[in-house]
Amino acid sequence: MAKEISGYLKLQVKGGQANPSPPVGPALGSKGLNIMEFCKQYNARTQDKMGQVLPVLVTIYSDKSFDFVVKTPPAAVMLLEAAKLKSGSSEPNRKKVGSVSWDQVKEIAEVKMPDLNAFKVDSAMKMIAGTARSMGLTVSGKAPWEE
Repeated sequence: MAKEISGYLKLQVKGGQANPSPPVGPALGSKGLNIMEFCKQYNARTQDKMGQVLPVLVTIYSDKSFDFVVKTPPAAVMLLEAAKLKSGSSEPNRKKVGSVSWDQVKEIAEVKMPDLNAFKVDSAMKMIAGTARSMGLTVSGKAPWEE
């Protein structure tokens, strides 16, 4: 028989660097989970993505056991890396801080496809371009679907 789910927990942790200090420890401890067990499993699964910020969805069961799913890095983080910036614009509609090409947007969209609710890469590219605009980045060049 399936275990009864008692809740979910969303965290953003750097790959291969989970440790019991905040924010991981208090979040898991308040739910009564084994913090060290989570850290060991998470670090083992994300060894290849060392240092990247990765969202993780933890499913908590009523017997205090857990499962977790590691998602792809946030689009905003990937856009900042592509544009080689530290942060986005404080006023994205007025002050533009950088630009990315459509090729970079396509690469990010292809990586993010499993976590986006899009069926085609073009649709995913439009979502990523919207995220870029809201961060104060301009998308340079002509969109592939306009050619």
